[in-house]
Amino acid sequence: MSSFACVTAVDTNRTQMIRAITYSRFGPAQEVLELTNMATPSPQPGEVLVRLHWSGVNPSDAKARAGARPGVTKPAYPVIVPHSDGSGVIEAIGDGVAASRIGQRVWIWNGQWQRPFGTAAEMIALPSDQAVAMPDDIDLQIGATLGIPGLTAAHCVFGDGTVSGQTLLISGGAGAVGHNAVQLAKWGGAKVIATASKTSVDRVCAAGADHCFDYADPDLASKILKASGGGINRAVEVEFGVNAALLGEVMSENSTIAAYGSGQEMAPVLPFGPYLFKAIRINIVLIYILLQNQRTAAIERLHAALGQGALAPAIHGTYPLKDCAKAHDAVMAGNRRGAILLDTR
Repeated sequence: MSSFACVTAVDTNRTQMIRAITYSRFGPAQEVLELTNMATPSPQPGEVLVRLHWSGVNPSDAKARAGARPGVTKPAYPVIVPHSDGSGVIEAIGDGVAASRIGQRVWIWNGQWQRPFGTAAEMIALPSDQAVAMPDDIDLQIGATLGIPGLTAAHCVFGDGTVSGQTLLISGGAGAVGHNAVQLAKWGGAKVIATASKTSVDRVCAAGADHCFDYADPDLASKILKASGGGINRAVEVEFGVNAALLGEVMSENSTIAAYGSGQEMAPVLPFGPYLFKAIRINIVLIYILLQNQRTAAIERLHAALGQGALAPAIHGTYPLKDCAKAHDAVMAGNRRGAILLDTR
């Protein structure tokens, strides 16, 4: 675990300080998030120190700050710097890390997963492998979207290998994960069917979906089945509980549901009969705890798609570090069209 240790400047003998957003209790963003000064983190053995340019704000960050996780009644640490995603440049290294990493442009995953200090700050120290070297042609803003939204989309689409020739159903195709997933699935050679709100259908089709339907359409199941030509091979699902019955209708035999969310219904009622007689597999995806080989594969897919111009993660808006509370509110608002970022420079 990294600590915010004192770093002494050679010429002044005074502790170097950084700006960071912190909270020490759960509650509304405007009430608990504070812009503070903290000692510069010191990279421990195996760690790198990254000067952050952008911090990615995700719904999971806002929910954690609000205390919305089941059974969690207080923050896990006395002081928390939120956010798991980010991008920047490596400024210093700990023992055991190659000196060649200094100056590398990187994007970050799991910045604040099971650690107190995340990316809503000017700097972060974290294990070297959590700072992924970025190809030169990827913008740092895009890098800050690759942690949770990018890896989730890549793993949900390609978690079992190639999708060429398959038919994929992507629910919530206008969301940050869904929009990425549509592009990745199309790049991977799949037929892509997506759902979205009525006002977002055109945008999702523009991202590459072969068919896009209003998720509130009462004839949704029949339209998906007709468009698929007989059933869905793989579903990327953001609201499993709400859509469990629909999926039982539209999935094909020996198909897979990659479910990464069920916020509207956390205690789903499963229509077991249709699932049983189609042998539908449910793969629950929690991107924070991917196995190393799975994460490596997802990273390689993301970099390849970006390098070929097949993936353009959408960015809805950016906020200065001091307006982190506004960013938290924005990421939870409806009709968001892409990622929310904090400018940490």
